Amino acid sequence: MKILKESEFRNEIKNSPANAYLFFGEEDYMKNHALSLAAKAISPDPAFAPFNDMRLDSLSYTPAALSDMLMPMPMMSDRKLVVVSGLDFNAMKSGETDSLCSVLEQLDEYDYNTVIINTSSDRFDWGILPKRPSALLTKLSEFATPVYFEKNSPSRLASWVGKHYEHNNVSAAPQVCMFTVEYCGRDMFRLALETEKISYYVLSSGRKEVTEDDVRSVSVNTNEYDAFAFTNAINASDKDKALIILGDLKAKKTDPILIMGEIIKTVCDVVSVNEMLNSGFTVKEISDMLKIHEYRITLIVKSKFDDERSRVLLRKCKKADMDIKSTADGYKVLEKLICTF
Repeated sequence: MKILKESEFRNEIKNSPANAYLFFGEEDYMKNHALSLAAKAISPDPAFAPFNDMRLDSLSYTPAALSDMLMPMPMMSDRKLVVVSGLDFNAMKSGETDSLCSVLEQLDEYDYNTVIINTSSDRFDWGILPKRPSALLTKLSEFATPVYFEKNSPSRLASWVGKHYEHNNVSAAPQVCMFTVEYCGRDMFRLALETEKISYYVLSSGRKEVTEDDVRSVSVNTNEYDAFAFTNAINASDKDKALIILGDLKAKKTDPILIMGEIIKTVCDVVSVNEMLNSGFTVKEISDMLKIHEYRITLIVKSKFDDERSRVLLRKCKKADMDIKSTADGYKVLEKLICTF
């Protein structure tokens, strides 16, 4: 099963669109952005949008309604776009999924269509990629090219925030952009709104440069637990906080192996940063060489990590990683790891 990245989809939709795509993954904001790009590529003239850009949602969708939309030829265009959004695949019965697949199978006959099934991150189970895709994803991929919208890293989001600030006629240093992500959270819908608020606040104050104080003054702090916060809580022997974070990750059904992998990566980064700092490298040099954002390095410097504790933690994490892969309940392994500190 070939799964396209978002960047691959953007290139394909402009040059050689497929008959059907399945949008899935964590980043719902970027799915909406990709839909707008598809509309511009396939139906650029708004005068013909009622004929060439057709939409169905969870209230209007039926297999028959989708089938009816496929039949009409596009007007003054080679192709037309049909978007189906809002379906709850987690609640769908097998027969309902089969009916959708049967309609998509008709695209060989109505090959002037590009159908996009746009799923919400909380209504579609794609399994664990790349090794264990869900049965649902595997089935639908036979009829629609899957496009994975992976959650953006903090560094990519910081760059994206910087561009949003520029679009709003203000500027922000890289560390301020990263702080915006850390303070406001990684949800792109929220970040888009918060950067707009912050920008207007700065402009109304007669300034052009965003500061961390501006972010604090205008935005609401969003506590998002990630691997760094989890690892830092363990290193600080804050067992209560670490268990709370683990509970949050467990509620989100985050795979214990993925949690462990992120923790080990974080600890390895800490060990590498400490070694390079001790060798006299600057934060910028470390950032360039290790490809870690400067703001993240400053967090490591300010944290309670030191060489000895980091290496002890790394050894324990490696053992826990082996245990997780040989047990059915990885969360218990993580809980035991927390209780050793």
